[in-house]
Amino acid sequence: QVQLVESGGGLVQAGGSLRLSCAASGSIGSINAMGWYRQAPGKQRELVATITSGGSSGYADSVKGRFTISRDNAKDTVYLQMNSLKPEDTGVYYCLATTRRRAYWGQGTQVTDSS
Repeated sequence: QVQLVESGGGLVQAGGSLRLSCAASGSIGSINAMGWYRQAPGKQRELVATITSGGSSGYADSVKGRFTISRDNAKDTVYLQMNSLKPEDTGVYYCLATTRRRAYWGQGTQVTDSS
């Protein structure tokens, strides 16, 4: 079992920055990759960024050049640095961890445009 706890969401003006954190616990050694998804009101959940256990990362086109995913293996934590935020970045951001057997989700953290 893997448990994920996100933090760092909040209100932010357009053009601002936020850093989200996702702390993993439990069977950490079984995790292959981690990532961030988001869900805007009335829309489907969509991929934002992923990072493998080897450190390879990938991004949705809509966030390339603005968001950066990273991981601190010593702290079992994945981060999402979000810069130049836009109103359309508003939504609930979920952390995901995948193992050979299944995927695990965090409870989500809200990011809201305050402009």
